[in-house]
Amino acid sequence: MGKVLPTLQKRRASLASGRAQQEILSRVPLERSFRESLFASGLHPLRATGIGTLQVNVGKKCNQTCHHCHVDAGPDRTEMMPDAVVDAFLDVLGRTDIPVLDITGGAPEIHERFDEMVIRAREMGRKVIDRCNLTITLLPNYSYLPEFLAEHQVEVVASLPYFKEGQTDAQRGDGVFQQSIEALRRLNAQGYGQPGSGLTLNLVTNPVGAFLPANQEASEIRWRRELRLRFGIEFNHLFTITNLPISRFLEYLQESGNLEAYMTRLVNAYNPAAAAHVMCRDTLSVGWDGTLYDCDFNQMLELPLEGSTPRTIMDFDQALLEEREIAIGPHCYGCTAGAGSSCGGAVT
Repeated sequence: MGKVLPTLQKRRASLASGRAQQEILSRVPLERSFRESLFASGLHPLRATGIGTLQVNVGKKCNQTCHHCHVDAGPDRTEMMPDAVVDAFLDVLGRTDIPVLDITGGAPEIHERFDEMVIRAREMGRKVIDRCNLTITLLPNYSYLPEFLAEHQVEVVASLPYFKEGQTDAQRGDGVFQQSIEALRRLNAQGYGQPGSGLTLNLVTNPVGAFLPANQEASEIRWRRELRLRFGIEFNHLFTITNLPISRFLEYLQESGNLEAYMTRLVNAYNPAAAAHVMCRDTLSVGWDGTLYDCDFNQMLELPLEGSTPRTIMDFDQALLEEREIAIGPHCYGCTAGAGSSCGGAVT
């Protein structure tokens, strides 16, 4: 759905590994390291406060190829979570009280066991979040999704860069905006975003360039007005997310000569209140191969858990993981700048 961006097709082969990206970021001159900022805020070492959300990346295959994607997902990716890992995380849910399962990708719905993940987690009484790119629901094999998600009361967090066509297609591919609007209408028809339905539809937006997102509250008011007037679309909340210097966005920053300036902007906008509420303190991330990480961003940078903490979902130990020290790096400034950023939007 949507034309794959040709520049990304050419660049895919040159994308650096997670460890190589760590090295690139480590060479950027900063006024102070993230560790030093945490020390000054009385937050070092940064530790988890529990596990409220198990976020699982079920694969990197996606029907879209987006400029900002920190996962480097696309139609040509083949990494998909194997059965043993699916069984392991479902087992963890079954023997713990972790309340939220957050399913992401790639396009998570492409995984052949996606429906099963949803059904079993809901049978356990867990809240389930589907991080949906919207256009997947227009493909013939996935047209059932709006009804399926509504039936099982799955919270949909849908990506939409902007409420206008030009900016959205520039980031996600030709035709994606119109397809996304059609997908939103189908979700609305099932009750998503409608008052009193109990079906939550949240939208996610991130900047199209090397700058911080606008104020989330003000943006939500504007988006609600524009989408309602232009297209009759309703939604519950808008999440504004800062682009982290990872994968394709990191490469964009390098190629455009904006990397040092962007990192400086993040450092200067460091907010101790945001740092105290970063999502990694309450979230555990599971990679498609079962490896555990503090967050989805650390996962893409191949930044492992600290110390002797269990490293895979097969070795899950709730007591140890709930009190773990968080692995940090320069990219963490992205989650602590301004109002902060998380998979649920601003944190302050």
